[in-house]
Amino acid sequence: MKSVPSKLNEPKKPRKTPLKRRMRDEKAGEEAGRFYYKGNRHKQLRAFVYTVKLGTLTRAAEALFLSQPSVSLQLQALERELGVQLLKRSRRRINLTDAGEVLYELARPLVEGWETLDRDFQAKVKGLQGGRLTIAAGSSTIQYLLPELVRRYRERFPSVHLQLANVTGKDGMALLRADEADFAVGSMLDVPNDIAWAPVYHYDPMLIMPPDHPLASKSSIVLEDLSPYGLILPPQRLSTYRLVDLVFQQRQVPYHVAIEVGGWEVIKEYVAMGLGISIVTGICITEADRGRLAVRNLRQYFPQRSYGVVMRKGKFLSAEARAFVDLIRPGLLTHRDYDESGHSER
Repeated sequence: MKSVPSKLNEPKKPRKTPLKRRMRDEKAGEEAGRFYYKGNRHKQLRAFVYTVKLGTLTRAAEALFLSQPSVSLQLQALERELGVQLLKRSRRRINLTDAGEVLYELARPLVEGWETLDRDFQAKVKGLQGGRLTIAAGSSTIQYLLPELVRRYRERFPSVHLQLANVTGKDGMALLRADEADFAVGSMLDVPNDIAWAPVYHYDPMLIMPPDHPLASKSSIVLEDLSPYGLILPPQRLSTYRLVDLVFQQRQVPYHVAIEVGGWEVIKEYVAMGLGISIVTGICITEADRGRLAVRNLRQYFPQRSYGVVMRKGKFLSAEARAFVDLIRPGLLTHRDYDESGHSER
């Protein structure tokens, strides 16, 4: 009778060390991650765009309602499948490589277009019923330039919720970059590289004064004529003040500011009261103003100010936004030079 070998006598296999087990688990995790994220390009690009836009993995994960490791895996899979490094990771912030810049420019409108697909589809089907549009603009733009455009827009699309965000230049740029505004309407002196600007309306600089002011009787006014009189200007932080100061400095003509105050309507009222003279943009001059103020064109000394559509490059405009831009000028966003940065026309 044959004896059955006992397992108790078999030599024991060496147990896996914690290091080997960890290496095995990591390899399995990589394989699982590669299998899970392989081909899910939309999720990968969405994670990539949100990470770049928000600056950190943590913020991207919060915005996407995912865990930070999940976002990290999607980014790693995207880099592995494309065969390039897209991001430079540091403690504080994520930075783009050259390849990352290229992909971000291509991917961002795709991701944004996908996320607004349902809304845009409903807008097309229902004729812009119940959509939303946010436009950033300064006080003068909202008061003088937009009213007629808003009236026409409301007549055509009464169900669209329209928000006019009254902001200054820097705050407007912040809204555009954070995608909290569809676009802005206003004037720009310098155009950042990530911002596109299409000027549409052009206004001359105007000297305003009371009708009985000594300069009102002069047929021709030169810049030196303004030196004895106090100017009423917007605050120094605004572009109008800086532009006036630049022209006087360049021509080495002395001047002094009597009053700093915000708002064209306030400035016009103070000038009409005889508290000083002012140099304003022609956008704020109405027919009623010409009846109570003496107005002279100063285009020979000061540049024109142009107003137009401002938006972040690569921004995918909703149907509601495109409809408003078409009211400003049909086909405005089809010009190639709209995406070129540089100094603005003024």
